[in-house]
Amino acid sequence: MALPNIFTSTVTEEIIGRINQLKPDSQAQWGKMNVAQMLAHCNVTYEMVYEDKHPRPNVFIGFILKLLVKNKVVNEVPYSKKEQAAPQFLIKDTKNFELEKSRLIAHLEKTQELGESHFEQKESHSFGKLTAIEWNNMFYKHLNHHLSQFGV
Repeated sequence: MALPNIFTSTVTEEIIGRINQLKPDSQAQWGKMNVAQMLAHCNVTYEMVYEDKHPRPNVFIGFILKLLVKNKVVNEVPYSKKEQAAPQFLIKDTKNFELEKSRLIAHLEKTQELGESHFEQKESHSFGKLTAIEWNNMFYKHLNHHLSQFGV
């Protein structure tokens, strides 16, 4: 079962519509993050693509990530509610809801504008070269998981 294609304007607009349903006081149905932290958490994926903000894993950790984590992240199987986040994805400090929301929407729009072909065999921060389908699965599945966490 293929996941919706985040590189299409229709799917990007649907995700942005869901993000726009969030409010600063939206409550999580599971997990520990508040809504602003969740948005910041979702932005980390895009920071790893578009910004030089997070250090790359060393060779050993990269090997372990490819061996043990990659398939879970890039396949089509939804995340469980009890998944553990990697350390750089843990957001514990206070975040600005509107800022994180606008950053996430901008990341989505940039990703859609660059398109599927831009991501074919693009090197990921942690998993090496990925196909456009793997990038799509990683982007869509993560966003869908957290938007569902907040009931949108």
